[in-house]
Amino acid sequence: MTSESQALPLPAPVASQRSAWPRRFKGLVLPVLILLILEVVVRVGWLPSYQMPAPSEIAVTLTDLAEGALWKHISASLARVLLGFAIGASLALVFAAWVGLSREAEAYLEPTFAGLRSIPSLAWVPLLLLWLGIDETSKIVLIAIGAFFPVYLNGVAAIRDIDRKLVEVGQMYGFSRRRLVRRILLPAALPGLFTGLRSGLSLAWMFLVAAELIAATKGLGYLLSDGRETSRPDIVLAAIVVLALLGKVSDGLLAALEKRCLAWRDTFNGQGAEQ
Repeated sequence: MTSESQALPLPAPVASQRSAWPRRFKGLVLPVLILLILEVVVRVGWLPSYQMPAPSEIAVTLTDLAEGALWKHISASLARVLLGFAIGASLALVFAAWVGLSREAEAYLEPTFAGLRSIPSLAWVPLLLLWLGIDETSKIVLIAIGAFFPVYLNGVAAIRDIDRKLVEVGQMYGFSRRRLVRRILLPAALPGLFTGLRSGLSLAWMFLVAAELIAATKGLGYLLSDGRETSRPDIVLAAIVVLALLGKVSDGLLAALEKRCLAWRDTFNGQGAEQ
């Protein structure tokens, strides 16, 4: 075997297989380190346990909740987020396509949307309660509002950032409007659209807590409120941990879908990873 053949780099699939697991484990280093530090700090007494319970105590609380009503709270919150996100993101994609493709639509809609997206989430709560009552509808509408604006903004930006030369090439080859959208505009806008969807999903979880902290009898937001009213910081932190895990899992699923849909791209993936 010659020296040139020995110096050849490994094929990309082999290299990625070798480095995939170490990169996954690296993501656990910081959370585990934080948990260990908190455990030591609370056990030593530098932080009072009635304000910041030790992670081991929170784990016990989570186990107790899992044997009780935790799954009822998770299923209620998950259903609200999924439905609210589906409604908000769908409407956002429609309006983003309309505004992104039409300057006339932008002139009519953008000033109103710019004002509406500046309204804080809690400001919508009393109005939605007056209009829709305290049942599920008001909570789902609030979550949909939270998911709408990130998807809309990123969708419009994704369409407007498409290289004009690509559109001109499609027009030169006689593409119809539908074919132009399907073959050029949609693939070019997909990265920005997925960024908006992931941002919208994160805000949907945030707006969920605002919805469930008021006028709810089940859900993780209700669990947060119940822990505060009963002076149980372990319950509050347990609910926060569950929210973080659900948010991470849902974002991971959307990221996997993004990776699958955009597998055709040859983009820069960063430097410094172990091969």
